[in-house]
Amino acid sequence: MRLSRSFAPLLVAAALIAGLPYEAVPHTRVEGRRQERPEPFGSTCHTRVTGSQVTAYCHNPFVAADRVRLHIECDRWWDLDSDGSSVEAGPAQTVRLTGRCWKEIRSVWVSHQKRTT
Repeated sequence: MRLSRSFAPLLVAAALIAGLPYEAVPHTRVEGRRQERPEPFGSTCHTRVTGSQVTAYCHNPFVAADRVRLHIECDRWWDLDSDGSSVEAGPAQTVRLTGRCWKEIRSVWVSHQKRTT
C-alpha cells in the first residue's frame, strides 16, 4: 500500500505526538475565577413546647454571630401571637429563648439573621 505524499507528513506527526509521554505534551493554562465558598452560618436550634410555654436552645458552632429570634403562633384566635426580641448567639455560644401563649400553641419557629458589621 502506498500513501500519497500529502498524507505522509501528517502520519509521521501523529505518530510522534502519540509516542510522547503525557507530561511532555504542552497544556494551555486557563486561570478560572475561583468561586468563593460562602462562610458557614446559622445556629442549630431545638424547641420544646410544654403546655403553653415554649423554650428554644440555639447553639452557634460557627465564627459569624447569629441573631436568633423566637416566633410563636397561638392556636386561639383571641390569643396574641408573639415575635421575641433577637438575641445574639456568638461563636460557640448557646442561648436560651422563651415565650408563651395563654392557651394552646399552634406553631413555633426560630429565625436567623447574620450580624452586619
